[in-house]
Amino acid sequence: MVSRLPRSVDLSRFCQKLVRVKTLEEDMMETSFNRCLSTADLALLGIGGMVGSGLYVLTGTVAKETAGPAIVISFIIAGIASLLAALCYAEFGAHVPKTGSAYMFTYVCVGEIWAFLIGWNVILEYMIGGAAVARAWSGYLDAIFDHRIKNFTETHVGTWHVPFLAHYPDFLASGILLLAMAFISFGARVSSWLNHIFSAVSMGVILFILVMGFILARPQNWSASEGGFAPFGLSGILAGSATCFYAFVGFDVIATCSEEARNPQRAIPRAIAIALSLATGAYILVSMVLTLMVPWHSLDPDSALADAFYRRGYAWAGFIVAAGSLCAMNTVLLSNLVSLPRIVYAMAEDGLFFHVFSRVHPRTQVPVVAIVVFGLLTSLLALIFDLEALVQFLSIGTLLAYTFVAASVIILRFQQPKAGAPNPPAGSEAQPPPPPAETLSTTEPKEYESFSDKLQLVGKETARSSREPGQLKATFEPYLDFLSDFYPGEVVTVAVVVLMVSAVCLSATLVFGRNQLYLPTWSYALLVLLFSLALLSSLLLISVHEQKQSTQTFQLPLVPLTPALSIFINVYLMLKLNYMTWLRFSIWLIAGLMVYFGYGIRHSKENLRESQAHAVSARYVVFPSGSLEETVQTVQPSAQPSQALEETEGEEAKR
Repeated sequence: MVSRLPRSVDLSRFCQKLVRVKTLEEDMMETSFNRCLSTADLALLGIGGMVGSGLYVLTGTVAKETAGPAIVISFIIAGIASLLAALCYAEFGAHVPKTGSAYMFTYVCVGEIWAFLIGWNVILEYMIGGAAVARAWSGYLDAIFDHRIKNFTETHVGTWHVPFLAHYPDFLASGILLLAMAFISFGARVSSWLNHIFSAVSMGVILFILVMGFILARPQNWSASEGGFAPFGLSGILAGSATCFYAFVGFDVIATCSEEARNPQRAIPRAIAIALSLATGAYILVSMVLTLMVPWHSLDPDSALADAFYRRGYAWAGFIVAAGSLCAMNTVLLSNLVSLPRIVYAMAEDGLFFHVFSRVHPRTQVPVVAIVVFGLLTSLLALIFDLEALVQFLSIGTLLAYTFVAASVIILRFQQPKAGAPNPPAGSEAQPPPPPAETLSTTEPKEYESFSDKLQLVGKETARSSREPGQLKATFEPYLDFLSDFYPGEVVTVAVVVLMVSAVCLSATLVFGRNQLYLPTWSYALLVLLFSLALLSSLLLISVHEQKQSTQTFQLPLVPLTPALSIFINVYLMLKLNYMTWLRFSIWLIAGLMVYFGYGIRHSKENLRESQAHAVSARYVVFPSGSLEETVQTVQPSAQPSQALEETEGEEAKR
């Protein structure tokens, strides 16, 4: 008779399902996609994704309503924070050349439910991003024709007066999205060539804007008579930085397309570095030119750059800028519609989303069902939602994805190779993984120490010469010996959780402590000190453990400091966003959890793999009769496939 498992065991298994990680194939270069993209293709996709409506629309909106001329500083801060995130993406994109970007990275290192939520938010980010760009595209084209399209629609179709919805339905924005969706369906090579054409025109127009803008610059527009350089103060600069993150979303498309890159180990890091450097420089210089040409408080948020040239009496220049903006926004539309279905495909391929979206067209080698369905949804958003409401919602999903990717980099670097992690070791899972070559090379000189030294180190030499990632460094063993009792990487994982919690608490104190909570100076300073100490302590705790060293792919420098800094900046900027953004974000999260617990948790490939493993284990463990020795003798010839699984479960039970 088999007794029923205790509820605590059921709850433990349920929690383990939520945090299980993805098992990667041994050959990660194998794919159903067409590996046809070079470094230049990926870099231009990234530039096209970043330098579009953010340059032509976001600069005017943030300068007028949030930061003033200090938008230059806002873009510098957002660019630095994006650089930290981009380096994390570069390491993962080279290490795990699979489509899915932040979703895939989180699934490999952190756990299934977090990966689903990140993927769910990235889907929304790309949908809203595509709709916002289409709205901006429509606004610029309408400005060229003196708003005749808008007037015609309002007169013959009508207007709406509903909060968060557009004043009128934008059929032009919806139509351009449907057209872009059709081109994307022809395959990655067609999308890449279209992006090349539009990017070349866009970069030429940006050079024209910079040259003409500096010729027409008026330094008095930054003077006190016009409100000064930073009329909204430091708070406005930081709030502007949070919104300006939208401008740098595009580099994510490079990591998303890593499964279609010819040589992802080299192409992904190089393409991200090139794209982010050029985009950051363009944003800083264009925002400087814009606020020097006309006073910041008189900017037109819908078409700031073109309107600035019109007002200075250069209508022909305004026409060129408007035409260039349309080309730039076309590249952003292509980037969004290239990335969106691939994220959906990755989730559907893993079983966390509906399986129909994992179908790849045999001829074009693109996820055509995902392209059509989510292209139509994005087109619907562009039809009915207002541009401002769309832009406000964008940054939070991006920042959350950046935060989890940075945390995943730390976990990956201090994680010993095993099934479910990148580069799984060859051989049986039951055997401990061999130490990395770099670790051996650093400990081999101990063989040439004196005989007396060898006698003193007897019993410890074997442990020191085979240190794995996540184990305590030999230097700190005399002082932190109690940490050696933990499983390799376990202390690092706990420290990463502490790091993220302390970053949230510290950021919340800095953002809300004085203005919203009205904390006394002594309590404000005390909380800042305590949370800062907690953050630094977690960093030190991570640093005293061994890292995984590899020179085969790009690696983020100064780990764990660099990703920790990225986590803190991302969390701080998230808390600077409007409360309505958080409310809409929470509603979307609740909808995502319903999808995951209603479908994803049961259809996940990892869940099916576990079910098969448990079924095989049950066949060999439950017997109606017979002694233990007979059972072992009966099972042993055919128990090899589940032997490693049973040993792993035994180790987990001990822990």
